[in-house]
Amino acid sequence: MKIGIIGGGLTGLVAAHALSGEYDVEIFEKMPFLGGCLSSYPINDYWIERYYHHCFSTDTHLFSLIGELGLSEKLEWKNGTTGYYAHEKIYALNTPLEILLYPELSILDKARLGYLTLTAKNAEITALDTIPADRYIIEHLGQNIYTSFFEPLLKSKFGEQRNKVSAAWLMSRIAIRSNRGVSGEHLGYLNGGFHHLIDALEQSVERNGGKIRKQQPVSSIIHENNCWTINGSRYDAVISTIPPQELARAGGPIMQPIPYQGAACMTLGMDREVTRGIYWLNMKDAAPYGAVVTHTNFIEHERYGEHIVYLASYFSGTVPAQLDRRMLDDFCNRFSVAPSEIHWHKMAIDPLAGPVYTTGYRSLIPTYEQKGLYLAGMFSQPNYPERSMEGSIRAGLDVAACINKRSDRHES
Repeated sequence: MKIGIIGGGLTGLVAAHALSGEYDVEIFEKMPFLGGCLSSYPINDYWIERYYHHCFSTDTHLFSLIGELGLSEKLEWKNGTTGYYAHEKIYALNTPLEILLYPELSILDKARLGYLTLTAKNAEITALDTIPADRYIIEHLGQNIYTSFFEPLLKSKFGEQRNKVSAAWLMSRIAIRSNRGVSGEHLGYLNGGFHHLIDALEQSVERNGGKIRKQQPVSSIIHENNCWTINGSRYDAVISTIPPQELARAGGPIMQPIPYQGAACMTLGMDREVTRGIYWLNMKDAAPYGAVVTHTNFIEHERYGEHIVYLASYFSGTVPAQLDRRMLDDFCNRFSVAPSEIHWHKMAIDPLAGPVYTTGYRSLIPTYEQKGLYLAGMFSQPNYPERSMEGSIRAGLDVAACINKRSDRHES
C-alpha cells in the first residue's frame, strides 16, 4: 500500500514512523524543515525551539515514543515558575506566600481560586463545551478573579478570540497544569532541545524506506477510482494533518471548518534575564504580546551561553503590521533592556498555529476516516480540549492504526 502524508509536523512524522517499513510512505512538507510548531532554530552551537515547549508528567505516549527512539536519557524534569505583570510590576505566583501577597486578588478570591484548582480534574468537560470560559469564571468565582487572573491567561493563549473560548478548554488547562510544588510547576524537557525528537523521527522514517519531501506544498488532491492523487501522484491512502479547510482548498472534501489562529513568536538571545527568575510571565498590562517566556529561567542559561526569551502573541487573519518591531520596542522599554544587550532576535510566524477551542468545538471534530482519506492533527479528538505534544502523538498513532485495520480487512 502506498500512503501519502500531508504535513511533516509531529502527527505526520509519528504516523510515518508507525507505518514506514510496512508500507510505502511519503511525506509532503511545505516548509524547508520538519516539526511544524515543534521545529527549532540552529543558533551558534545549540538548537532552540521556534515556539516555547515543555511536556507534562501525564504525557505517557510521548514518553513511550522517546524511549522507542532511544532518547530516554535526555528527558529531564525542571520547575517552571509563573507570574503576572500587572500595573508595571512583576508578581511571582508560585509559593503560598507569593500568592497570599498578590495584591490583585482578595483573600476570598484566592480561596475560591485554590478550590477551583483542586477540583478541576473532576470537571465534566463535555458539559462545559458550550459554556464560554469568561462567563463560567465570572458566574462561579466573580469578576475580579476573571479580570485579575484568568483574562491574562486567555489573552496570552488566544488573543482577541479569548471571549469565544469554552470553559472546557480552561478547566482542562487548569487540570493539566496542577502538578505543582511550592517552587513551581513540574515540567519536562529534552536535554538539548526537542529537535532531537524530530530528528530521530525523520531518521526512522528514512531508515525504513519512507520518503520526505520538504518544500513541496500540496497544490492538488483528487479522489478518483477509489484512490487519491497528491500533486498528480497516486496513493492508496492519504493522511492529512493540515486544517480540514486548508485541505478543501487543494481539492479535498468540504467539511465544517475548524477555528484556527495564528501565532507570532519572537525569540531573543540576551546578556541577562529580566523577569526575576520567572519562566512564564503573563501580561495583565496591555502589550503587543500576551506572555514573556524566559526559557533560561526553566533550563539553565549556561547551556546556551546567554539568556533566551520568547515574546508570545496570537492573531486572527493576517499578522498585525510591524508586529516584530512593536514587540521588540515594547520589551526593551518595559523591561529596561538596551538594544546592545540583545545578541540576536528571530520571529516565527504561523498563520495556522493551532485550533481555538471555541464553544461548541467538540461537535466540529472530524472522524479519522473519510473515503480513504484520513484526517489527524491538532484538530483531532486526542488534542481536545487542549492541544499538546501528547495529543498530536496520539492522533498520529490512532490514524496509523486505522490504516493497519483497513489493510487487514483487505487481506482477509
